[in-house]
Amino acid sequence: MMDLSNVDLLNLQTSYMKQDPTTQALCSALNPQFRQLADEVKACLIFSRIDELDDAALDELAWQMHVDWYDANADVEIKRNLIKSAIKVHRYRGTPFAVEEVIQSYFGDGYVQEWFDYGGDPYKFKVVTNNPSVTAEQADQFIKVLNKVKNVRSHLETIIVALSGEMDLYYAGVVHTGDFIEVRQVV
Repeated sequence: MMDLSNVDLLNLQTSYMKQDPTTQALCSALNPQFRQLADEVKACLIFSRIDELDDAALDELAWQMHVDWYDANADVEIKRNLIKSAIKVHRYRGTPFAVEEVIQSYFGDGYVQEWFDYGGDPYKFKVVTNNPSVTAEQADQFIKVLNKVKNVRSHLETIIVALSGEMDLYYAGVVHTGDFIEVRQVV
């Protein structure tokens, strides 16, 4: 693959053309133009540079891509994740998969637990995440955009932040066998 930002047109010429003074001058004149063109091409590559874009550019890109569940007040990283997953969410909109994509954009990880998995009321679901840094603000933002991704008949019952940790657990058991002897005095 050729890197246009470091291209030297003279190196691309045949050995005969490298000796020609006109070709040398032309290559020398065009090298800076190719380097400038390479820099300008990078500006056109928007989707591949999402991690470099500022808030205003992200907001505009979300509007252009019809990311209806996009929240302009969200954190920059959440905005980037929403835009990156927009095509998948559009494709699977109305399914638990689409909801899980948005969950991962807001919380970093998580999944949907459907009502039939936990014995709840029909058409209700829970959102479960293991991210301990989830804030109430993130949860509120998530709930606002959730209705634009989930199907209409389903309703969010609760958001669960499940925390787990490792600890040493010791247990023991004792079995005691013996006879009980009662001694009575006979009078």
